[in-house]
Amino acid sequence: MAVKMRLTRMGDKKSPFYRIVIVDSRKARDGEYIEKVGHYNPMSNPVELLINKEKAQDWLSKGVQPTETVRALLVKEGILEPSKKQSAPRTKLRKKKK
Repeated sequence: MAVKMRLTRMGDKKSPFYRIVIVDSRKARDGEYIEKVGHYNPMSNPVELLINKEKAQDWLSKGVQPTETVRALLVKEGILEPSKKQSAPRTKLRKKKK
């Protein structure tokens, strides 16, 4: 079973609110989850980000893979170390027409 730490969307139309959850990667984005680890509200000023550090570290030690967005939030909170390797931008190279 592939388990991930990812965001699930809540809130009204045009006012998103996200929960940071542990979920089986085959489940739907807003489907059933195993455990809630925190929440993220990008609409508030300043941005509201609350993560239970003990739960997050426990799940990470069990091998849960965070998505790129959740990884950035965990780095921002100081739970994960920033990666030293910068990934290359995802661009497609187009072949020149002759």
